[in-house]
Amino acid sequence: MSAYLNTRVSLYSGRLWHAEDFDVLLRATDAEIADTLAERGLVQLVAGFGASEHAPAAANDPLSLEQRIIAQTLDETRVLIRPLNGAARNFLIYWTARFEVTNLKTLLRGKMTGERSAALLARLTPMGSFGRLDHQELSLAEDVGELLRRLEAGPYAAIVRQARRAFEQSHDPFNLDAALDRAYYEGLAQRASALESCAGPGFRNLMGNLIDRINLVWLLRYRFNYNLPPAQVYFLLVGSHYSLTGARLRELAALGSPEAVLAELPQEWRTRLDAEQGIPGVFATMDRIAAEYAVKVLRTDAPAITRAFAYLILRERDLRSVRAVLRGRQLGLPAADIRIALHQAPQEVM
Repeated sequence: MSAYLNTRVSLYSGRLWHAEDFDVLLRATDAEIADTLAERGLVQLVAGFGASEHAPAAANDPLSLEQRIIAQTLDETRVLIRPLNGAARNFLIYWTARFEVTNLKTLLRGKMTGERSAALLARLTPMGSFGRLDHQELSLAEDVGELLRRLEAGPYAAIVRQARRAFEQSHDPFNLDAALDRAYYEGLAQRASALESCAGPGFRNLMGNLIDRINLVWLLRYRFNYNLPPAQVYFLLVGSHYSLTGARLRELAALGSPEAVLAELPQEWRTRLDAEQGIPGVFATMDRIAAEYAVKVLRTDAPAITRAFAYLILRERDLRSVRAVLRGRQLGLPAADIRIALHQAPQEVM
């Protein structure tokens, strides 16, 4: 199992992009873009840039760019989980479930606005073999309440239960989305904890970087952009045993400014974070820190599941940057503006 997975991860790692690769993509003609993407294993992203000799049929893919990027991620994950079983397999399968949670949000918002079933279904991301929801049936629910009841009886009951309670108390779409996100990441952390003893410190640090980054950005956004009270902010954060523990998050949520929050972070973070960056800048910096660590893990002899997780983190980061380039070109933006967008491409997966 480990030999196959390590070999596959090493082969896939050759597909990861470097800074100069994005410059090539920026300068390429549409026809050259199609070939460049196909040669880098991104056949599904060719649509909209003409046929490629490597993927002549992909140019007519009807899915949106975002849906095609997710399809690429799911395809590679499907290959990586083939030799896995038990907790490792469950973890990577659940890692893909965040795309299903995004579909849940789309369904719920559609019901709130009275969107027609056909239009709503067209906006959902196909999940292939990872899908556990009957989108057609769910789209026919009469209203949000009925949809939540159906979801609570399904495979994502643990995620939906908290969200339903939050929505019933306030009928606020924000609380519904935030509760879904929190429940998903707590489920991910629970599945990761079952692996930490055998997957080693590299795996634990990858997860810690992810959960700490999400909690810090959510805390800053909820507290200082949305002006939510400290108790509500703390309730919406992911329970954590990483660097930013629950007790630490409670203390940070009570502080009165972003500068005060950043000043109380661990020393190794303070040296790289600056309140003047704003919340998106703080997230982008932490994302780069996490990516640097994932690269180091990928180059070690860490357990296969740890290297596979590091690769998936880096691959999705690449895909977000490719998306920024492709969208910028489709919109006719100057190359300089697209380069700025590249630095802003990292963002939460939900």
